[in-house]
Amino acid sequence: MKSDVSLVDPLEYNLATRNAAGDMLLRVASVSPHRVAVIEKDTSRTYAELNEHSNALAHKLSEIHNDRTKPVALLMGNSYDFLVAYFGIVKAGLTVMPINFTLGPDDIQWILNDADTLTVITDDTFVSVLTTQTAQPAPTPANVIVRKTDTSDGTPGEDSHIDFHDLQSQGSAEPLELIINDDDVAQCIYTSGTTSRPKGALSKHSAVVTAAYMNANFLGVSWDNGPTPFLNILPLYHVTGLNTLVIPVLSFGGTVVLHNPFDPAECARLIEKHNVEIIMALPMMFGALLQANEQVTANISSVKTAIYAMTHMPDSVLTALQNAMPDARIILGSGQTEVLPATVHHWPSQNPEKRGSWGMPVPSVRMEIMGPDGTLLEPGQEGEIVYRGPHVTPGYWNNAQANASAFAYGWFHSGDIGYKDDDGTVWFTDRAKDIIKTGGENVSSLKVEQILLDAPGVVEVAVVAAPDSHWGEAVTAVVLSDRVESADDPACVELEKEIIDYARARMSGFETPKKVKFVDALPRTSTGKIRKNVLRDSLK
Repeated sequence: MKSDVSLVDPLEYNLATRNAAGDMLLRVASVSPHRVAVIEKDTSRTYAELNEHSNALAHKLSEIHNDRTKPVALLMGNSYDFLVAYFGIVKAGLTVMPINFTLGPDDIQWILNDADTLTVITDDTFVSVLTTQTAQPAPTPANVIVRKTDTSDGTPGEDSHIDFHDLQSQGSAEPLELIINDDDVAQCIYTSGTTSRPKGALSKHSAVVTAAYMNANFLGVSWDNGPTPFLNILPLYHVTGLNTLVIPVLSFGGTVVLHNPFDPAECARLIEKHNVEIIMALPMMFGALLQANEQVTANISSVKTAIYAMTHMPDSVLTALQNAMPDARIILGSGQTEVLPATVHHWPSQNPEKRGSWGMPVPSVRMEIMGPDGTLLEPGQEGEIVYRGPHVTPGYWNNAQANASAFAYGWFHSGDIGYKDDDGTVWFTDRAKDIIKTGGENVSSLKVEQILLDAPGVVEVAVVAAPDSHWGEAVTAVVLSDRVESADDPACVELEKEIIDYARARMSGFETPKKVKFVDALPRTSTGKIRKNVLRDSLK
């Protein structure tokens, strides 16, 4: 059945029924205009301000950005203005494309060119990236909008550049009314590309909204009891900071406390100052926070939800965190850019023996395990983790081959290997590309890493494959240790033996590392992922 709306004005019908990302902010501002939305340093911004400033920018963008098929790139650090820009872009019916500003000029220009970018909004500190000579230089986008930062020299750059604040101040604070369909693309985020060029993962308006409300529930944001304070320490150009955390908090009328760059001592002070109830960090960041707070001695017990991601949290850090935040649910959240995480949660109420698992899928996605032939596997059988659901990406930008592989057999293919047990709990084995094939056996690098984290002298570890004439690939542990000064330290020989003996007593012979390499630091992406491709290349 379908209603007959032939006599209804299309715009009026769209405004009444749509599920658009920008409308989330409008709804909160209409109910609680004076509630604090964002705190940045010593400045507080209300929902009315954030809504009106983004409305104004939307009006001006609609005048200068005349092609809705092309994205508006954001090359900005964490700031209130980033959020003004994000909501202004989606309110204008345009696609927002946050870019990781820590990438090199070659990668940034490649993304701008691949996405056929018409407009870029950038902090003045990143303007030079647009014109830096690279191996494959990209044309500068037609519209370059420059935001002056605290370190600005007072000029927006070239005469052709547009000043961000001047542009925003010229727009109307009233909502921009135009047709935005639920299936229109709201955002494009390029994946980290640890093994190859990144891919632009698209997300529809309806997906952004669905994921926001699902994650707000997961985070424990309260609509009724006043604004829930949340401390954001993750980059907004990344899906976790943006779609798992900040947008969900704003969609439910919470208060986002922006902190950047990460300073563990200052984080402790901010938790106490603002009675922060929600925080998310990598395990190593939580460890640094706890260590710094031994000197700061701030009261961080207000936290009710502490989420970690990316990697296993050592038992010692987990115990210390629970002691410092006694009322907190400490939760592992997992997922990926293409499905607007978190898509799997490990809750504290789950059995302690399942702490090493990913936990249970959220209600808004269906997750299964698939074999190579498209067969859905039974509990206990290992295969690829696949998804269906309303916040799954509609595909990658400008990449037909990747889309053909990603949606085979009617499911989105994650590239993650794992299995489900009889209770439906998801156990992650490894990324498909990180499985080590040694002597005819498959080894999960993640499993070996989790065991080695408790080995003597191990602070951080990554397990990768090294070419080997006998085994094909040899299991190799790359270790950051607190017991050796450098890779040339004579103590490395004895410590390597200790680590291998420790592993041999706790895992199969084929899983036991054949070699341990000591390093001063593990190479990481800006979002904290260990760049295993770099480690593999170093072992060739």
